[in-house]
Amino acid sequence: MNFASDNTSAAAPEVMAALVAANSGAAMPYGNDAIMDRVRAAIRDLFEAPEAAVYLVATGTAANALSLAILTQPWGAVFCHRNAHIEEDECGAPEFYTGGSKLVLVDGPHARMTPEALDRAIAFTGRGGIHNVQRGMVSLTNATENGTVYFPRDVKALADVARRYGLPVHMDGARFANAIVATGASPAEMTWRAGVDVLSFGGTKNGCMGVEAVVIFNPARAREFELRRKRGGHLFSKHRFLSAQMEAYLADGLWLRLARQANDAAARLAQGLMAIPGASLVHPAEANAVFAAFPRAAHRRAQAAGAAYYLWPGDQSMEGPDHEALAARLVCSWSTTAAEVEGLLASIRG
Repeated sequence: MNFASDNTSAAAPEVMAALVAANSGAAMPYGNDAIMDRVRAAIRDLFEAPEAAVYLVATGTAANALSLAILTQPWGAVFCHRNAHIEEDECGAPEFYTGGSKLVLVDGPHARMTPEALDRAIAFTGRGGIHNVQRGMVSLTNATENGTVYFPRDVKALADVARRYGLPVHMDGARFANAIVATGASPAEMTWRAGVDVLSFGGTKNGCMGVEAVVIFNPARAREFELRRKRGGHLFSKHRFLSAQMEAYLADGLWLRLARQANDAAARLAQGLMAIPGASLVHPAEANAVFAAFPRAAHRRAQAAGAAYYLWPGDQSMEGPDHEALAARLVCSWSTTAAEVEGLLASIRG
C-alpha cells in the first residue's frame, strides 16, 4: 500500500524489455543513435508538430531548468504558481540554470494560476525599470502539484495573457500523460495550439526508469538547448538507453494506458474516501493524486497496517485527538492495484 509517490513505482515491463534490447551491440553516442531518430519522428507525429526539436534528458529537474534557461534571461522573471513544481521541488535549479532568473509566484486555487492573477503579477513586474527584475516568461505545471489539471482552454487563457506582454510559455509536464487522460485533449491541443512554446514531457513518473523529453515547438531555440544541455552535464554519452525508454513509452499508446491506470486508481481511492465519515477532499482529485483529510485515528490505523503516504503539509503531528482531521497526499501510479486501494480504505475504515 505505497501511496507516497508515483516515483516509488517500478518501471513498466515494456520499458525494461526495451532497455535490455538496446543493450545489444554498438550504437552511436550523444543522441545520434537510430532509436532516437525514431523517437524524434514519433514525438513530432504525436504532437502534430513536424518542425519541433526533440531532446531527451534523464530527470525532470534537468528538463525544466534547461527549458527555462532558453526562454528567459538571468534578469527575467519566471511567472509560476506558488505551488508550482519548479518553486517547491527543484532546490533552486531553475535559478541556477538560468543564471539567476527570479521565480515570481502567482496565486490561484488548487495550484492553478488564474489569468487575472497572472496579469496582475506581470503588470506589476519591472515597474522600476532597470532597478527591477524584468518580465521574462510563464511556466505552468500540468498536472499540478495539487492533483488538479489545466484544460486546453485554461492553458490558452494564460498563454493569451503572456502573449499580450510578449512572453513565452513553458509547460512542466512531468505528469503530462495524467493531464491528457484526465482532460481527453490531444497533445497538440494541450500545448502549441494553446500557446505553449516548450514542453517538458515526462516519462519517469509514469513507468519509465528515468527519461524526460523536451519538446521545443520553435526550432530556432534548439541550438541553445543543445549547448546548455552539454554545458550543464545532461548530455548522455550512452544516449540509446534514454531513447529506448522513450520509444517503448510511446509505442502502442503505452504512455496513455499507464496514466489511465494511475488516474483510475486515484478516482477509486477518492470515491472510497468520500464514503468514510469525517473524510473530505482538500483539492479536486482530477489526475493521479488525492489530497484528503480524515481523522487522526484513521491515519494511525492505516500506518499500522503498513500504508505509506505523506501528511500534507508535513508539519502536522500524529499526536492529538483521534477525531481531529489531518490532511494527506496519496499518489497512485501505473502499478497501483485495486487491491492496494481497497486495502488502504479498509484500514482507514477500521
